[in-house]
Amino acid sequence: MTTPEADQSPPPRPEERLEQAVRAAEQALIEYEIAVETFRVEVENFSRLHEQRLGPLYLRIEELDAEIAEAKAARTGDPEDIRRAAEARAHVLPIPGVEELLHGWMDGNGLFPEATAMLTDQEVRPPQRVRPSEEARKLYRDLARKAHPDLAQEEEERKRREEFLSRVNAAYARGDETLLMELAAEWAAGPVPPERRPSPAEELYARLEWLAQRKELIALVARELEDGAIAGLLRLAPDDPDGLLEEIAGRLRADITRREEELAVLLGQD
Repeated sequence: MTTPEADQSPPPRPEERLEQAVRAAEQALIEYEIAVETFRVEVENFSRLHEQRLGPLYLRIEELDAEIAEAKAARTGDPEDIRRAAEARAHVLPIPGVEELLHGWMDGNGLFPEATAMLTDQEVRPPQRVRPSEEARKLYRDLARKAHPDLAQEEEERKRREEFLSRVNAAYARGDETLLMELAAEWAAGPVPPERRPSPAEELYARLEWLAQRKELIALVARELEDGAIAGLLRLAPDDPDGLLEEIAGRLRADITRREEELAVLLGQD
C-alpha cells in the first residue's frame, strides 16, 4: 500500500520554468528572423525586377526632359532656361557602373537593344526572374529552423551553423532550389549537435536578455524594409507584383509619348 507522500511528484527544479521560457523565446526569435529574411529577399528581388523593367523608362524620361530643356534654352537664350537645361542634362547618364546597376539594360553609351525594344512596345525577352519558388521557400524555412545558430550552446557549433546558414541564405536569395536540396542533405548527414544541458539560472537570465536584444535589432531591420519605397509598392499588389510593374510601365510610356510630342513641337518650330 502506498502512502499519499509516495504518490506525489517531485517538485520542479527552480530552473525548469526558465529553461522553458528560453526555449520558447529561441523558437519565437528564429521564426521572426525567418519571416524578416523571407521578406528581405522578396523586397530585394522585386527591387531588381523594378529596376530591370522600369529603369530604362525612367532614363528615357530624364533624357527627354533634358532635350526639351535644351530646346527651350536654344530658342529663348534666357539665362534661367540655360541653367535649367544644364541641370537637366546633369541628371542624364553616362555614369560609372551603370551597366551593373541596370543589370544589362544600358551602358555608358545608351540603351541596349532589349531596352529599345521595350520602349517601342516590341517583343523583348523578359528580365531574369529570381523570385524563389514555393519549394525553395519551404526548404529555406526548414533549414533555417534546424541550423539556426541561436540553437547552439557551444561557440564552435555556433560558428559552424553561421557558416552553413550563410550558404543557405545565399542559395535562397538566388532562388536555387537544387542547391537548397543539396544543403538539406548535407545538414542531415552532418554532426548531430549535443543535447541541451541544464544551465544555471543566471545563465538562463542572460540568455533571455540576449534574445530580447537580438529581436530588437531584427525589428529595426524589419522596420527599415517596411518603410522603404519598394516595400510600399509590394503592399499595393502583394499577389500580382508583375502586374503592378506593367501598370506603372504603361503610365511611364504614356509620359514618354507626351514628352516626345512636346519635343517634336519645339524642334519643329521655325
